[in-house]
Amino acid sequence: MRGSPMLIAGLMSGTSADGIDVAIAEITGLPAPHGDGVQIEQRAFATVSWPDADRALIFDLFAGQGTPADLCRANFRLAEVFAAAVQQVAADAGIPLASLDLIGSHGQTIWHDVTADGRVTSTLQIGEPAVIAARTGVTTVGNLRVADVAVGGQGAPLVSITDWLLLRPPPALHDVTGGWRAAQNIGGIGNVTFLPPTDLNAAPLAFDTGPGNVLIDWAARFASNGALTYDDGGALARQGQVHEALIARWLAYPYYQLQPPKTTGRELYTAALAEAMRAEAQAAGASDVDFVATVTALTAATIADAYARFAPGPVAEVVIAGGGAHNPVLLAELRARIAAQLGRRVPVVTHDALGIDADAKEALTFALLAYLCAHGLPGNVPACTGASEEVVLGTIAPGRNYRRLEIGD
Repeated sequence: MRGSPMLIAGLMSGTSADGIDVAIAEITGLPAPHGDGVQIEQRAFATVSWPDADRALIFDLFAGQGTPADLCRANFRLAEVFAAAVQQVAADAGIPLASLDLIGSHGQTIWHDVTADGRVTSTLQIGEPAVIAARTGVTTVGNLRVADVAVGGQGAPLVSITDWLLLRPPPALHDVTGGWRAAQNIGGIGNVTFLPPTDLNAAPLAFDTGPGNVLIDWAARFASNGALTYDDGGALARQGQVHEALIARWLAYPYYQLQPPKTTGRELYTAALAEAMRAEAQAAGASDVDFVATVTALTAATIADAYARFAPGPVAEVVIAGGGAHNPVLLAELRARIAAQLGRRVPVVTHDALGIDADAKEALTFALLAYLCAHGLPGNVPACTGASEEVVLGTIAPGRNYRRLEIGD
């Protein structure tokens, strides 16, 4: 029956490639005007680390290393790891794999092709959905960004569909008349969805704000001589001093001046860029931990600057998801810089305060997108991605359960 409960696993591996987020959720209902709304009940969540060799392979592909044969083999190899991650999380949660109706897999972005004027002309995520379906027996929806790009969109942020359907704020949130909610993800890259209050007939706005953890992770690896892959709890940043002159210089990068919708990724925030920024920091007398502190502050500064430039209305609240939600130094910088940019204090909380697992949100989004695809419903929000129209997102790789999926009309 259309809109009846479906048990779906969502898979996400982001720009940092620090692991595969696996969320399993029961999804029911349909969005307006097709129904009275969607409900998502999380059943399980875990992050499964990439094996060292596979993570190294991903970073080689990020750097443009490897032949077409290497890319072809990686497409199948990473899918094997995605499939194993679903099997592991389902087993640990006591959820029979055969009870899953769908898997929604983001795959691993290898390249997101953005022109100088901000248009996205192509995008590539690997981790072959047909392999995931074959290994698990579960019908798998993948290639979830390409349809949006095909109709002129950025292919991101796709998480905006979750924001739009579940997180619009009530009127006068925190006593701010006409106050908007900023749903801010801080993964490898930062992205925001500005959500109007429910009493305001207005469209949302979404875009990538710039670096999330991508530069912080690089700086932490350097400062620890490779012992750390990220700055756990902001411990390194807490030891350093922020160099404001460097932040002011880096905020002049062209990306931050582009009008939204806009997206970015590792094609901009490369190891070469990080090395050039570190050289600038060294020339300014910054130590290794100073550099960690400064790029942490840069992430906060790019977010606050984006709010001041592009927020469609008064920002009443900021809700954080992604790995950055666990970095108290970053969150403190964010609160201070938003207050300085907007001229008032704005509550900054994690998604957990709204009843949504901040770590699981992106993976839950890809479960939701698989659900919408199976129902033939659009998964993009054109006001957020810049697409010319709403489109169904994803390609379906039938699993052994495909014939029993009775979605109906």
